[in-house]
Amino acid sequence: MWLRFGVLGAGLFALAAPALATETFDACAAAAASQYEAGYEAIGLNSDAMDAAHAIAVCTTALAASPDAAPLQAWLGRAYATTGDAATAATYLEPSAVAGNALAQTLLGDMLIVGDGVPQDMVRGADLLKLAADAGFAPAEDSLGLSYDYAEGVEQNQVEAARLYRRAAEKGVARAMANLGSMYAEGLGLDRDIVAAAAWYQRAADKGDPRAQFNLGELYETGALGEVDHERAATLFRAAAGQGNAMAANALGHLTQHGSVTTPDPAAALALYRQAADQGLAQAQLNLGLLYEDGIGVPRDLALARQYYRQASESGNSDASARLGLVYLRSGEADYGKAVQFTQRAADAGNPVGLDTLGHLFEHGYGVARNPDKALDSYHQAADLGYRPAADNLARLEATLSAPLDGAGVRTYPRSKIAN
Repeated sequence: MWLRFGVLGAGLFALAAPALATETFDACAAAAASQYEAGYEAIGLNSDAMDAAHAIAVCTTALAASPDAAPLQAWLGRAYATTGDAATAATYLEPSAVAGNALAQTLLGDMLIVGDGVPQDMVRGADLLKLAADAGFAPAEDSLGLSYDYAEGVEQNQVEAARLYRRAAEKGVARAMANLGSMYAEGLGLDRDIVAAAAWYQRAADKGDPRAQFNLGELYETGALGEVDHERAATLFRAAAGQGNAMAANALGHLTQHGSVTTPDPAAALALYRQAADQGLAQAQLNLGLLYEDGIGVPRDLALARQYYRQASESGNSDASARLGLVYLRSGEADYGKAVQFTQRAADAGNPVGLDTLGHLFEHGYGVARNPDKALDSYHQAADLGYRPAADNLARLEATLSAPLDGAGVRTYPRSKIAN
């Protein structure tokens, strides 16, 4: 549903502001404070809007003057976390969290749960999130909701997850709004309600949350809210893809390739698929493989098709495994060993195309010992999944195996004739 370390949106609750402040303290706050901290709502920043190098510089200076100031430790830790230096961030967040700073407790709690920069300790991470959430810190409420949602450091409780998401969402956390929308969409911890899901997705999307934009776009693309609305879906996908959301880029690529909004544009679709594939999205890698295999928008290139299919297959995409098996089977110089390898992988995942192809391999003995019984079993499994070509192959092979042999064969005689 959501990963941790999301961007913090505008909120209401925060940490207590210090009774005394200095010029260097104020400079650090202006550079690295969260808008969730009381007294800093107007100047607090999303982490993606922070000038991390500047924040590290001014906060280091401020902390040198007040080395035990928990807010300064938290802000400097947050600045280092923004650069991706989680290990250094943890050295500042740890004492601040122990001192009771909710921002530090939240950041360190998330890091402990995923093992980012510190040894993984989900239980302690969840405990820190509870402390911050009990203090009413909205980002902690959302993160603790994730812990209950996915049983990370606590026993799974999706009712409690939904309650915490709602608390954070009502305080303006866009990520929590999107999470709450997904709980409604999937009927987890709440009664399934697509209209309510769309409402929360819309609130988060209006705040620029890319995952909410993608989820809402999917509702419009599939017609879950009534009629299909490809134009609105494309607008939402485009906004999310512009923020680097791989799933949105892939979805927009699909609409672009098939001309759902404008004239089909395979070249533009290729660029969108590549954007998503470069982020490791298996479905986009599969889509690129299909374009190169069929020569749609690009010169046909089976080597590139195999490359993208293999990437997607290694990520667990069974459709890619099935396609890769077929490419190795059908190429000019068939490689039956690899055809069997990837077809079997797809079949083991319950992929109907993979099961049908595996039946074909066993029926004809391509790369495996010929085995009509195994062929029948594979065709049967694929047919049970609703794959029509497999049902046709099953009927054909059954008819072939039950047909009488051609030629004279062995003649039988009635008993009376033998007796004579």
